[in-house]
Amino acid sequence: MSTPTPIYQQLLAAIENGGLRPGDRLLETNLAQRFGVSRTPIREAIRRMEADGLVAHQPRVGAMVRVLTQQDIVELYEMRIVLEATAAQMAAKHISKSEIRALEHLNAQMMQAASDSHKVATFNRKLHYCILSAARNRFLARSQKSISHSLILLGKTTLESSERVKDVGAQHDAIIVALKSGEAETAAKMMRAHMEASLEHRLKALQIDD
Repeated sequence: MSTPTPIYQQLLAAIENGGLRPGDRLLETNLAQRFGVSRTPIREAIRRMEADGLVAHQPRVGAMVRVLTQQDIVELYEMRIVLEATAAQMAAKHISKSEIRALEHLNAQMMQAASDSHKVATFNRKLHYCILSAARNRFLARSQKSISHSLILLGKTTLESSERVKDVGAQHDAIIVALKSGEAETAAKMMRAHMEASLEHRLKALQIDD
């Protein structure tokens, strides 16, 4: 697959930061003015985003940012749970001392940034990526990357309260301890429980928004 264009990356960032929300129409003229380009790169980026599952076409509406149904979210998390638990299991066998220190530092930074949900989400994402990297499996990394764009469609983070951040930090601590001890099955079990809790909070947030 070709390298994503700058416009594609900008549209992706707009979805991630809430500048474009699920259900928003993607009008080529408006987007061309917004990003200061012609309609051609906008059209190409929208086509690629459709291929990546980020854009849907509705009759008499046109291209729009895809809206995930509750079933979509459950299925997405089911796949994520499998991948993240497998990554933790593999990482326990390969992780280095420096990567353990990096995980501990990222989790501490996340806890310290509890009042800033954007920073919390960023540190959380980096921590999970670090575990994936420590798994030392390119095929697992590709599988994770294949669902990464869909994860962006989930919208705002559920890590918006200090109590929630505290709980997640404790879950991370348990995972890190298992990784540090080389306990592969325990690491996988802890990660699975962590991701299942994340799904539960995501579905609760969805009900509140409704």
